[in-house]
Amino acid sequence: MHIGSDYHRTARLSALAQDLRALLGKLKRRLRDQAHVGDLTPSQISVLLRLEKDGPATASSLARAEGMRPQSIAPVITALEGAGLVSGAPDPTDGRQTLLSLTEACRKWVEEGRAARQDWLTRTLQARLSPQEQDEVAKAVELLRRLVDD
Repeated sequence: MHIGSDYHRTARLSALAQDLRALLGKLKRRLRDQAHVGDLTPSQISVLLRLEKDGPATASSLARAEGMRPQSIAPVITALEGAGLVSGAPDPTDGRQTLLSLTEACRKWVEEGRAARQDWLTRTLQARLSPQEQDEVAKAVELLRRLVDD
């Protein structure tokens, strides 16, 4: 009997993990829809987020950080520069290098996207969940945080 209960617990946890992954994927897509990402590729978004988080960087350091070859990141950077989201300036410590950074327009666009996602999620929580259910979600968020915090 003990072996059967272990099997059922494992099967239940596996199903829970699958449901959680699917749900978080759907939530991520909904949030992405609110940000109006447009035609940016996942690689372009990743480079923008890295520049936002880590600050200005050279193309070669971005390629290393993204796990890409330098020749593979060049078209990503070219597209971002063409869209006015990234600009380059000479590296003050090594004039042969170009430091890439987010443009002010990009920073504003990122902030607006975050605000839109935050607003959508706040409104949706308020419209679809009772105050008691909102409290339950808050408790669930704390439990989920324990899964990812080191």
